[in-house]
Amino acid sequence: MAAKPIPPFYTKLAMVLISLLAVFYIAILGREILAPMIFSLLFAFLLLPLAGFFEKELRFPRSLSSIFSVLALLLFVAALFYLIGSQVSLLAKDWPSFKQQLGSSVNELQQWISNKFHVNLEDQKDYVDNAASRILNTGPSVIGSTIVSVSSVLLFIVFMMVDTFFLLYYRRLIIRFLVAVFKEENSVAVYDIIAKVQSRIRQYVIGLLLEMAIVSTASCLALWIIGVKYAILLGLLAGLLNLVPYIGILIALFLSVLVTFAAAGAAKILLVMAVLFGIHLLDANVLLPMIVGKKVRVNALITILGVIVGQTIWGVIGAFLALPVIAITKIIFDRVEPLKPWGMLLGDEQDEKEPEPLKMEIERKEGVEPRPQDQ
Repeated sequence: MAAKPIPPFYTKLAMVLISLLAVFYIAILGREILAPMIFSLLFAFLLLPLAGFFEKELRFPRSLSSIFSVLALLLFVAALFYLIGSQVSLLAKDWPSFKQQLGSSVNELQQWISNKFHVNLEDQKDYVDNAASRILNTGPSVIGSTIVSVSSVLLFIVFMMVDTFFLLYYRRLIIRFLVAVFKEENSVAVYDIIAKVQSRIRQYVIGLLLEMAIVSTASCLALWIIGVKYAILLGLLAGLLNLVPYIGILIALFLSVLVTFAAAGAAKILLVMAVLFGIHLLDANVLLPMIVGKKVRVNALITILGVIVGQTIWGVIGAFLALPVIAITKIIFDRVEPLKPWGMLLGDEQDEKEPEPLKMEIERKEGVEPRPQDQ
């Protein structure tokens, strides 16, 4: 039998580019459907052991076990929303004093700039007062738009919970479908991919939740100790935004500095920045490797690009979902022979072993003496 002709490079490149364009186009058009579905998939992986416990230990039928698992998730989400909402309501009640404190803090900053840099105080006042009045006067409209958007958030949560229930309920049917789609000789690889995705994503989500709890607690305590107002709210935001790789800490730092500047003036800004940055360093170098570890083996470059692309397409939700989606994609690429080079591109260089002849050639060119086992 004659070997199948290998398509030229430009043909494969065109196919890759067309596939990428199709994926991004579908993602943009199907945002309202795909975003809750991906969240539901992550939650279904997370709740699968709980559903299995209800079925095996308590002898619940699958429908009842799925319902109780989703209710447990819903209670957790409701408690988190209640905690954040109570802190935001305190900030809303203090809005008049918050506005007044922000004005006085701006005046102090203007005086300091005038003394240090000899910039005309009246010019500063005219510019900053106009900008500050526009920003502060939008407070009620921002709150109003936030209240209006609550309905869409609640609808998103409802769709997400319903999808999670059906993914748990029909999980065996979905697995049989995925196996039946491919050839029989690929069934082992399909089962292996499903098992790896399920295990790794569940461990990753659990690790993120634990990391979020530790960072939130540490931030709340640290900000409370140094006397920052709204320490609980800022600590919770720091923990939640920490779930977004690289970008989340910058947003949390900006919000904390803004609120601290308005509530306490410029005196504590550097202290707040040092505290949050120190907690982030401990998290990135101690907590993240210890808790999350190498559950998701994706290099930093692909992570940053994924977060940027996800944020561009789906906003904050896309930035959060970027890393799990890339991790699932890498697991699939690593187990499909034609896609292995793409899985290598997504992975970490430390996890990829150099082919032995290539490694010896690199060492020879760099002047490294070969080790005894290489000779």
